[in-house]
Amino acid sequence: PKGDLPHVEIFAGNLGVTAQSISALPAVVTAQMALNFEAGGAAINQLCRAFGAKLDVHALDLETPTADFTRGPAMDEAELVSVLAAGWDAVDPEVDLVIVGEMGIGNTTSAAALYAALLGGEAAEWAGRGTGLDDAGVAHKASVIETALVANPNRDALEVLRCLGGREIAAMAGAMAAARSAQIPVLLDGFIATAAAAVLFKAQDGALAHVMAGHTSAESAHAKALEALGLAPLLDLGLRLGEGSGAAAALGVVQAAVACHSGMAT
Repeated sequence: PKGDLPHVEIFAGNLGVTAQSISALPAVVTAQMALNFEAGGAAINQLCRAFGAKLDVHALDLETPTADFTRGPAMDEAELVSVLAAGWDAVDPEVDLVIVGEMGIGNTTSAAALYAALLGGEAAEWAGRGTGLDDAGVAHKASVIETALVANPNRDALEVLRCLGGREIAAMAGAMAAARSAQIPVLLDGFIATAAAAVLFKAQDGALAHVMAGHTSAESAHAKALEALGLAPLLDLGLRLGEGSGAAAALGVVQAAVACHSGMAT
């Protein structure tokens, strides 16, 4: 053990694809929630207090959304490198465990597009309700994803991230890679964080050897994604909040396991 507190790193980003009306909430909520994290008023703040974790919030150029990926790449190469580096630099190499979380209105659409491009299948198989879409909203979301897949045909893992990801998803991938380099376990959150993990999974064999899945979320395709990545979730509580909350809830299970492993007589 390295001895420091577990760290929760939340990355917030705005996505240009919200122009396609794919979310039940407006993009301004991303910045509002980032402020709520910093003020201590979100679910993740309470979970960090409960389990003794340190929380950091990283707002990634919220005033400038990524490009609308139905018309071409979400980011250019310099943008992608910048946010991968931001995620990498957020990880303290002396901590015992890292949780990565996110906030970004519209990012279940980005995550679903990433899964379709990286793991295959139809857009409708990956599109879910997000923050509360009805059936018509989910069908529209799938159509937007199909358009994005045609507009961005490259299937190299990092190119898929550049073209279909959000800054917050790329930063989570960077943070998970940094944790792998420093041999720090990562406790994975929900549908969107798992999409960042899927990029690493497709980019490099063994890239997720340090990753545990904290939970299966209520987003319909999350269990399918975890299975494709070979990850078994610790919890299945029907959560859909994001912001690292499902992984933080699972932190108590990890701490209990470590306490038993370290303290029992046999």
